[in-house]
Amino acid sequence: MTQDLASLVGSRICHDLISPIGAISNGVELIGMTQSAGGAEMALINDSVMNASARIRFFRIAFGKASPEQLIGQTEVSQILEATSHGGRINFDWQVADKQKRTYVRCAFLAIQCLETALPRGGSIIISRTPDGWKLRGVASDLRWDAALWDGLTNQDTRLEHTPAQVQFALMPDALQDANWRIQVDHTSTEITVHLS
Repeated sequence: MTQDLASLVGSRICHDLISPIGAISNGVELIGMTQSAGGAEMALINDSVMNASARIRFFRIAFGKASPEQLIGQTEVSQILEATSHGGRINFDWQVADKQKRTYVRCAFLAIQCLETALPRGGSIIISRTPDGWKLRGVASDLRWDAALWDGLTNQDTRLEHTPAQVQFALMPDALQDANWRIQVDHTSTEITVHLS
């Protein structure tokens, strides 16, 4: 399957799932307005629906088809990341202001997923602008560094069989090409820094 076809499949799956998840969310909200609703069960259902909705919106940007002229606003991205991190182990700090090209945000979201694999016990991911591009920093006291996976992002000769949990590493090179960006990765024992420029 070509990467372009993969992004179309991603777009279709997210498009088809977002409506029923939205309907479930609306139903949960209506139930919450009744006097009989409440308790830990309702809170669990509500949190699960909110997280599923945020994840689908995240996946739609990360795995979906992105045309060069599409823009995404800071508010939308911040809301997606905030909802995604709710109740999770990773906190996001999106410091990129104004509307940005979806191709750029797609690269950032794929890089976020790459960084998440290196933060098994949680941590923070900070996304900011630099004079020539963007910088993403994954910070944690306990990092899991997989040299082969990260080398595959910067070395075109690296050939890996990716697992489903590593699909972001497989998609990242083509997303970078679509954005006309290069990637550089640095790491220490407590931090991985991804430069996109």
